[in-house]
Amino acid sequence: MAKIKIDINSGKIVKSNIVVGIDLGTTNSLVAWINPQTNKAEVIVDEWGALLPSVILIKPNADPVVGILAKESLLDAPERTIFSVKRLLGRSFQEITSAQQFLGYNIVEDEIDSMLRIEIDKKLYNAVELSAMILRALKHKAEKVLGQEVFQAVISVPAYFNDSQRQATRDAGKLAGLDVLRIINEPTAASLSYGLGLDRSVSQTILVYDLGGGTFDISILQIEDGVFEVLATQGDTRLGGDDIDYSIMAFWQETHPALANCDQPGDIQALRLLAETAKIFLSNNTNLIFTEWFEFSNTSTVQPQGIESATKEKIELSLNYGDLVNAAQVLVLKTQACIVAALRDASLKPSDIQALVLVGGSSRYPEISRVLSAQFPHLIINNSLNPDEVVALGAAIEADVLAGNRKDILLLDITPLGLGIETAGGLMDLLIPRNTKLPCRVRREYSTSVDGQINLQIAVFQGERAMVKENRKLGEFILKGIPAMPAGFPKIEVIFSVNADGVLTVYASELRSGVSQNIEIKPQYGLSDEALEKMLLDGFANAQSDMQVRGLQETINEAQQLIYSVNRFIAKNGDMLSPIQLVDTTQRIDALKRLLNIGSNKDALLQGITALNNHTRPFAENLMNIAISSALKGKEI
Repeated sequence: MAKIKIDINSGKIVKSNIVVGIDLGTTNSLVAWINPQTNKAEVIVDEWGALLPSVILIKPNADPVVGILAKESLLDAPERTIFSVKRLLGRSFQEITSAQQFLGYNIVEDEIDSMLRIEIDKKLYNAVELSAMILRALKHKAEKVLGQEVFQAVISVPAYFNDSQRQATRDAGKLAGLDVLRIINEPTAASLSYGLGLDRSVSQTILVYDLGGGTFDISILQIEDGVFEVLATQGDTRLGGDDIDYSIMAFWQETHPALANCDQPGDIQALRLLAETAKIFLSNNTNLIFTEWFEFSNTSTVQPQGIESATKEKIELSLNYGDLVNAAQVLVLKTQACIVAALRDASLKPSDIQALVLVGGSSRYPEISRVLSAQFPHLIINNSLNPDEVVALGAAIEADVLAGNRKDILLLDITPLGLGIETAGGLMDLLIPRNTKLPCRVRREYSTSVDGQINLQIAVFQGERAMVKENRKLGEFILKGIPAMPAGFPKIEVIFSVNADGVLTVYASELRSGVSQNIEIKPQYGLSDEALEKMLLDGFANAQSDMQVRGLQETINEAQQLIYSVNRFIAKNGDMLSPIQLVDTTQRIDALKRLLNIGSNKDALLQGITALNNHTRPFAENLMNIAISSALKGKEI
């Protein structure tokens, strides 16, 4: 496979072999590299230190501020200071609403595409854009310290991240001007930092306990001959040190009723930061008591005229280690349950684990080591490295391997460009992302969009653009002999299988009938380094516009499919509609068709889709009721 390095700004191949490792964290983020003088992984440190707080300040008419200076604005400008972005990646609005009470900024659901957004100054930001701001700050930090431009990176993610969260991380890297060579699991990175897997003569089964600020995962890895295999993973992308902070806040609110009136965004953030400070203090001083005065604005005072007036109130807050243990108990129990589940999934006993690694700043909480020592009494816990830095250091080791600078770790080759098929509207449906390890095998199910369709053309493309016309066609074949069925009823499975030599075989079969077909393709055939470079560069340069094009085309597809479905319903069940209902439905269909014909924007199309959907939904419900009544007629329940 070709491996190239690109200056994203100039489009030229660069000779620098610096590839950094990035830990994009919930609370703090880091960037690391392999120092060529010592040949060891080192965290990059500037005048602000190693840790970059994952906090963003959106200022009016100014560039975003990332890091310590942004964190300082949590109290003064909480409504425009964004933190815990990692918890938002690849998430829906419904999944995150429970955390809104602890956030100073406003989370909204974008009606256009139902994505989670953060609204500041009437402008919407998504988690990918915000993560890109953090990654861009890390990129600039590395360039400033190393004195060289950085274009490539390995970024770590929790092993429990799903596909959408991993793709969101990739997209953020691209928007930050980075060619993301690989998304590496945090437990794998941590293992590399401790040297596990570097001795290819040693086989080990290890357990990685990773408790960060906002995410938690347990991973059981089998390392043999330098190859890391994930045997099992369990975790929670909404569980971390932040939750201990929230529990401490709840404890204080229970013991101090006056805090029920602490509802100003700046005061809530001050209380959250104080809870975090108490947690850290007691984790290092278990025999002491944390005490601090807390001042906040009490808005419950009402003047005689009935006008609310905020007054300053000051109370003394305290916390001992027993209180901390109680506050963190639910979190610890959840992590223990994950360990038990991971061992069960891997069909292993605790005694089968040969090494245990602690990762994440929140793993410093002493009860974690105590609980793990009780569960694995035969092991000495690997916690000698800084848990905040261990993932970034491991990502740097992986980056050094991909840069071609070391051969002591066996890494399988990767796909240089994404591989996918053409779907409705000329969209590229990506099955295998760029930089996927080889060999690999991916399967996905499709169906027909027209009644009675008996043939389906499978066109295979390679590239990074949203529309297939911008990508490179590798080949095509026709799956013939599909039994005639209603649209959406056939189950057509498409499998992409790439072997270690980079040869792609595409299989397609209709699962109900067994009809199948396949084609063998060599993705790299006839593609020079220059052509590969151009395709990658085009993908980077058009990332934002491609997302908009894809969103519009998917909406067009949805509108066309809805029109087809409603017309089919009328043809089969028109007699159950009144003349007025038929006229109203036809008018809404025609209105949506007009929007399609004049090339309307996404917003207008979505409004037309919603109008037709809302109008026809009762028809489908009525038809279902009739069918159920008919099926139950004459029967007793």
